[in-house]
Amino acid sequence: MSARNGGPLKGFTIVELAGIGPAPFAGMVLADMGATVIRVDRREAADLGLPGRLPKFDVLARGRRSVAVDLKSADGIAVVKRLVAKADALIEGFRPGVLERLGLGPDVLAAENPKLVIGRMTGFGQHGPMANRAGHDINYISLTGALHSIGRAGQAPVPPLNLVGDFGGGGMLLALGVVAALLEASRSGNGQVVDAAMVDGAAYLMAIIFGLRSGGQWHDERGVNVLDTGAPWYDVYETADGKYIAVGAIEGRFYQELLAGLGIAGEALPKQHDRKRWPELRKRFADVIKSKTRDAWAAHFADRDACVTPVLSLDEVGSNAHMAARGVMETLDGVTAPAPAPRFSRTVTSAGSAAHAEGADTAEILAEFGFTAMEIADLNIRGIVGRPT
Repeated sequence: MSARNGGPLKGFTIVELAGIGPAPFAGMVLADMGATVIRVDRREAADLGLPGRLPKFDVLARGRRSVAVDLKSADGIAVVKRLVAKADALIEGFRPGVLERLGLGPDVLAAENPKLVIGRMTGFGQHGPMANRAGHDINYISLTGALHSIGRAGQAPVPPLNLVGDFGGGGMLLALGVVAALLEASRSGNGQVVDAAMVDGAAYLMAIIFGLRSGGQWHDERGVNVLDTGAPWYDVYETADGKYIAVGAIEGRFYQELLAGLGIAGEALPKQHDRKRWPELRKRFADVIKSKTRDAWAAHFADRDACVTPVLSLDEVGSNAHMAARGVMETLDGVTAPAPAPRFSRTVTSAGSAAHAEGADTAEILAEFGFTAMEIADLNIRGIVGRPT
């Protein structure tokens, strides 16, 4: 059960009960970091909201093998228990109570493996009035102030894809929590439950904004603050070719470089922090920036510390000179996706392989976990394990 690569989590084995969104993202992060992550898929077809997708396009499932198990049968649950008995951690993304109803609750799993870390990913948390409610990223971040705060003045809030709830506040913090608990378990010899809720995590990501609000430096009105497109020197502007550049000249020295780069440093402009005249300043910026193409501006500001960058499309990221030099994007089996982050100087990470089909590695995995060939054959014949039907 050795890890695929030499990342810092090499030697740790993690069982992942398959799902969608943040828990698989955490599984990807842990696998990218070198852990051996075994994905337990269901044998029965599941509605995960993305029908007809080839396995290789499921980037969140990369870097790990799959065993398919009938979780509705007692024998299938017994298989999972045997996997968990030899693992360091388990991660799951079910609603509260589902793991317990499967017969895999924390008390049961701790009896199988006292050092086991159990990472539980939910939207609303393991307890609270809304704990058992269905939801998605947009619902979770709506409770945290994050969704309310994103958007332009006088307009509706803008959902920031599903980055804040699912991945930043959800999967990333689940992965961090699991790693922290693994470190503690290595010292104490005891596992524990990591209760990672997207409402908790998304609120956590808003820490600086809540601090600014408490200090009177952030207005609850959307689109009038420094970081929410309220300030003309922190916004995106359309260029002559219908594309955009991003301007983030917050500090005074960068702001002066922006004015110089735009060729308007000598004009009688409003002061940078004169909020009442921000509309006037914004219009001047917009008029000037509209005079050149995006790439012309990018080249023009390439050697200036003015915090000006081109807004790239998904297809342009990999070919950008800086992103290419750092190898930010990589291609596995014809699928281009971000490479693992962060970078490590000695225990180098890798994305491993493209996602495997559900159940593709069932026999191999079970053998590694001590199942005999006869046991594996019997489980296959009875439909307890094997490719999903």
